[in-house]
Amino acid sequence: MKVIGLNIHPLKSGRAIARESVVVHLDGLVGDRRFMLIEPDGRFITQRELQALAKVEASHIDGGVHLKMGGSEIAVRFDPDRRRNVQVWGSEVDAAVSDDATDEVLSAWFGRPVKLAHMDASAERLVGAEWAGTAAPVGFADGFPILITTTGSLADLNRTLAEKGQEPVGMDRFRTNILVDCDEAWEEDFWESVEIGGIRFDLVKPCARCIMTTQDQLTGERVGGNPIQGLAEKRMSADRRVAGVLFGWNAVPRSEGTVTLGDEVKVIGRRGERWPMKVRASA
Repeated sequence: MKVIGLNIHPLKSGRAIARESVVVHLDGLVGDRRFMLIEPDGRFITQRELQALAKVEASHIDGGVHLKMGGSEIAVRFDPDRRRNVQVWGSEVDAAVSDDATDEVLSAWFGRPVKLAHMDASAERLVGAEWAGTAAPVGFADGFPILITTTGSLADLNRTLAEKGQEPVGMDRFRTNILVDCDEAWEEDFWESVEIGGIRFDLVKPCARCIMTTQDQLTGERVGGNPIQGLAEKRMSADRRVAGVLFGWNAVPRSEGTVTLGDEVKVIGRRGERWPMKVRASA
């Protein structure tokens, strides 16, 4: 098995950027989900409620981020002393935030009041101790530093969608960080740990999927095949600790280094049992 896809998402819920190699730190891939759109009160915003985020291209610049949406663009630099607490699910983070002029521009883009937050060097977020053994550092990702998916599982999902008369979907719907070329569908359920580029990644929790997987990742429109309906056939969790349909695994890196396209993926620890799934009753 080998790595055939590497992606970062500088802006949470913004467009993915494909990489040939990525630097891995303990809190995830360098440059991944370091910026986040927020409500004026500090609550995070994603494509779940603001589909237009899929149209935003983000790239790092010195001291901030460059954002582009259609024909509009803006360079945002952050004053490290301009801060506020922002919320990502159950986490509260002391993050740098945008100035008033930036807020006006971004609010005009989206037609609602918004601000931009930056997970800078002074910000800290720790999550998932109950799953990872110890709390893992992470940026603005939903729950864990890295998401790992496989080609075999996507192929199986697309076979299910075809049986339902629906169009196939691409891996971009699942906003993965590391894509592994693996022929066996759902084999990753058995991977407790893998080694890539000399780095150990512990697969600590399956990833429950939401309505974002139904959205085109260039337009934000809810079109094409519906992964939620397809996953419901075989991948409905039977463990109430992680409810809903599952695709991919959240992973925690245990050291730092570099991962490159073509790197071998070695399974160095296996689970004895697959994550339990509900059996769908026959019609």
